[in-house]
Order: sequence, then structure tokens, then C-alpha cells
Amino acid sequence: MSETDRKAQEFEELRPLLFSIAYRILGSVGEAEDAVQETWLRYDGSATRPTSTKSFLSATVTRISIDVLRSARVRREEYVGPWFPEPLLSDPYQDPARSVELADSVSMAALLLLEQLSPLERAVFVLREVFAFGFDEIATTVGRSESACRQLLVRARRHMADRRPRFAADRQERQELATRFFDALKDGDVGGLRELLAADVQFVGDGGGKAPQLARAVMGADNVARVLGTVFPWLIRIDVSFEPHEVNGQPGALFRDRDGKVLHTLALDVLDGQIQTIRAVINPDKLTHLGPVADAWAVDRELRHARRRTAGPTV
Repeated sequence: MSETDRKAQEFEELRPLLFSIAYRILGSVGEAEDAVQETWLRYDGSATRPTSTKSFLSATVTRISIDVLRSARVRREEYVGPWFPEPLLSDPYQDPARSVELADSVSMAALLLLEQLSPLERAVFVLREVFAFGFDEIATTVGRSESACRQLLVRARRHMADRRPRFAADRQERQELATRFFDALKDGDVGGLRELLAADVQFVGDGGGKAPQLARAVMGADNVARVLGTVFPWLIRIDVSFEPHEVNGQPGALFRDRDGKVLHTLALDVLDGQIQTIRAVINPDKLTHLGPVADAWAVDRELRHARRRTAGPTV
């Protein structure tokens, strides 16, 4: 086997881990994929054979991700409306012994909390808390002493502790609740939806100014149930379909227009047998990795026209 082939094989074996590190630091599928590709280019171009390929590649993708995150912060501060991570339908890094913990760490709620940390705090937290890297490896990766990395982790844990999501419901319980939710959504069953929602539930959409907001910060079980029960049955009437699917490790769904193009995703935060938060990602720029993207404005116009036509003339 040639040196290039050996490197390529080692890299491909570690690609799922590298992507998962980058995504948790960046919250962007596209930026994470770019960071992984840049990591390969640096590895392929290196004349030195590392003692540990895993350590070398993990350190490289982390450093690249930190640099990207620093520049991305400015863009996110100028973002129109609420900013959510790009939806991830499946995490390529699999560890059956830690599957629940890994799903927790990639949830929308967890990634939004990570946004509050500095890039260094975020990287240290991800490497240590999620992937259990040693402090010696982390110190080498971020260019700080082990003592400094421990302090960074302490600060990160303090920021995360009070509001860090804990999705205690088991997988089957979450899926059963999600099935009931999407059945009620399809039928426009406002009462059935209300029963599944926490009293202080929030329904929030990320359109980034590039798509119509189906809902923005709708608060409370009554209001959210009424909005959901009104809008979504009409979407189905104009041939919008949805398929239940895990989104960022939590129950959710992928919505498509009549041509099968991706319209938006929904992700549900479930805790104590109720839905606490519903997040819709509608910004087309954040959906391109899922396939061809629908024209959300055209769908919105058709929806409004259908509702006006059914309402008929006013007297």
C-alpha cells in the first residue's frame, strides 16, 4: 500500500469522529465538512508521520474549527431573527456505549448553549465532555497549558450547568410522544396538540430573513397549539408532506413540497413527558445538505391563496 493510500484509509476511518468534533464546535454542517476537508489537505501535505493519527487529525480539525468559529461569530451577531444550528439528521460518529450522551450533546438546545461559550471554551468542552480526550491532548490542541485547559473547562461547565438540557425520557417514550404529536399536527387537532405541550412551550422559526416565518417565538400551550393546528393542515392540503425523522438526536420531521424538495425541519425538545420547545429551520441556506430545497416563498403564497379561496368573499 502506498503512503498516500495508507493516509487516505486512516483518514476515512477517522472522518466520522472529525466531522462530529467540527459540527459540535461550529453548529454548521457545511462548515464542519469544509473543516474536515481542510484537515485532509493538511494531513496529505504533511511529510511527518504522526505518533498518533487520531490525535493529529483531531487536533487539526479542532484548530481549524476554532478559527472558523471566531469569524462566524460576527456573522451570527448580524443574523436576521433567531439563529439555529444547521439540522443534522444523523451523527456519523457512533459509539453504542455512549449513544444517549452523544445525542444529548448534538441537540439543538445543547448547541445553542455552546454558542454562549468562547471558541476556546467550546473546543475544550467538546473534546473533554463529549469525546473524553485527555487534558494533555487538549492542551496540545488548543496551545494552552493543562492547567489553563482545566480552568477553561471549569468556566464552560459553569456556563452550561444551570441550563444544560437533560432529555431524561427514553428513546421509545420520546418517539411515542412524537408520533402522537405529528398525528395531531396532520389532523389539525388543537386539543390533542395542547395535551402534549408544556404550559410554557415555545415554537420558534429560523428563516434568516430568507424564508417566511411560520412562527416566531410563539409562547404558551394554547397559542402554539392553535398556530400549529391552523397552519399545518393547510400545508398538507397544498401537498406539503412530512416524514418523521430524528433531527439533532431528538424527535423531529423533515417537510417537503409537492415536488419532494426540502421545505423545512422541525425538532422537538421532550422533557417530563411533554414537548418543551419546537424549533423550525426554514432558512434555505441551512437545508442544502439535505437535498434540493423548496421555494418557501412560493409555498407561502400558495398557502395564503388557498386559505383566501376557501374563505370566500366577505359580506
